[in-house]
Formats: sequence, structure tokens, C-alpha cells
Amino acid sequence: VKGVSALQLGRDLDVQYRTAFVLAHKLREAISASQTKGTLSGEVEIDGAYFGGTVKPANEGRAASRAKDQENGKRQSLVIARERGGRTLPTVVAKESDGVPFIRQHVAPGTVVHADEAPGWDRLHGNFEMRRINHSVAYSLDGACTNQAESFFSRMRRAELGQHHHISGKYLLSYASEMAWKEDNRRVANGSQHEVVTGMALTHPVSRMWAGYWQRTK
Repeated sequence: VKGVSALQLGRDLDVQYRTAFVLAHKLREAISASQTKGTLSGEVEIDGAYFGGTVKPANEGRAASRAKDQENGKRQSLVIARERGGRTLPTVVAKESDGVPFIRQHVAPGTVVHADEAPGWDRLHGNFEMRRINHSVAYSLDGACTNQAESFFSRMRRAELGQHHHISGKYLLSYASEMAWKEDNRRVANGSQHEVVTGMALTHPVSRMWAGYWQRTK
């Protein structure tokens, strides 16, 4: 449910690591083609989390370590919009507040938007009915919460730590699209998931990113 590493996929299929790596990314590309499109409505939870950067030393404060990670240019913000009972749309931006245009574009007018108290989301009050939750006080209060968005990030973190160990910023959106699709289809039978992803792959155009990938990177 949290993904399969390319190394493990190579073992399972009895192919080289390079073959498994490209195959996995081609499948993610096919999933991403549909997962990053569309409009959400009803009640939508939004949140952001940072991925990439350096491994934080145990004796270094969180704020100081985050500042260093942002300075090296490798740390990016993954912003998620998750419709309750519906779809999950991810995007990757430099910092969380840069996700505001994405939210305006992909969340329909009249939607109730749930967000934490990060100041970047203040600009959305003119577009949507906002319900804010202060996580230092409660996870859910007076109907406002972002627990489903946090659930997505939990799956994403465990995939990064447990399966992939490192997710390059260049491919962060691909991995996020895979996790978003898995969250949306977590109650669908494995066989049905297999059929859907196979259909996506068979109907997706020739990959411009992954066709001849290893020849270009030698």
C-alpha cells in the first residue's frame, strides 16, 4: 500500500534494476496524467509538507535544520487538496504559500476549504468559505480539520522512509501522484486496481521523459 522499491520490483520480475526503475516511473507517469487534473468541490482539505533536503542530525533544532534545507534549494513543498469522499490532487511548489494559485484553479467556487493556520492560506478567504484549525490546540474542532490531508502525508512519509529511502525533487510529483491515487482507491480490490493502472499505461502516449532514459544519462 505504500509502494514498491525499484530494487524489489526488479527482484520480483527478474529484471535489471534499471528496467524496473523505468517501468515504475512510466506507470507513475500514466497515473499522474489523470491524477493531477480536474476540479474538486463540496468540502476540501488542503495542507502542505516539505520533502527533500538533508537528513536532520539528532542534536540539531528543527527550525535551524529546516532553514538549512531550504537554503540548499533541494527542499520543496508538496501541497495537497483532498476532497472529502472524492479525489486527491497534488502539486509541488517552492514553498507552501505558492500553492494558492493551484488551489484557486482546482477547487470550485462555493467549496468549503479546511486548512491549518499557516499564514499562506489567508489569501484564500476571498475565494472560499474557510474553516481553519489550530493544530497546537486540537486536530479537529467545530467541524474544521485536515485529518484526511494528513493521512495522505502519512502514507507519503512511510513510502519515502520505508520503501524508497530518498525521493528526488525532480520526481516528487510523480511519487505524490502515485500516493494520491492509492489513497483514492484504497478500498478498491487489488485486481481492479491492476486493471485500471494497466489501462492507463496502455492508453498513455509514448513517454518523453522515460523513453531512452538510461541512454541519455550515461
